Amino acid sequence: MITQDDIDSVATNIAGTDMDVYQEQANSFAIYDKSFKVVYPSLGLASEAGEVADKVKKWIRDGHMDKLEIAKELGDCLWYVAVTAEDLGYTLSDVALLNLEKLSKRKKSGKIKGSGDNR
Repeated sequence: MITQDDIDSVATNIAGTDMDVYQEQANSFAIYDKSFKVVYPSLGLASEAGEVADKVKKWIRDGHMDKLEIAKELGDCLWYVAVTAEDLGYTLSDVALLNLEKLSKRKKSGKIKGSGDNR
């Protein structure tokens, strides 16, 4: 079981560092069966994204947004993104750069709006 001391230790160690360091440390918490590489963390990511959406839904319903709780759920999403990227052989900085390149190409071609993978 992960204790608060474990969390505090990791938080202290990664403060002010880059995302690849985060990814390396995040992977130390990956305890799933590696025969489910990519699949397990992808399902976890979908689940955590749903939790973010649920917090936002409650904000709409109740008129109160708990930013800290949303941030915690985003952190869970980040963890699943980090381990999925690791399973695919990418660093988080690779994933971020690929995303910025994709968005830049879309912006330059006037296709930042719309739908489709390869606009």
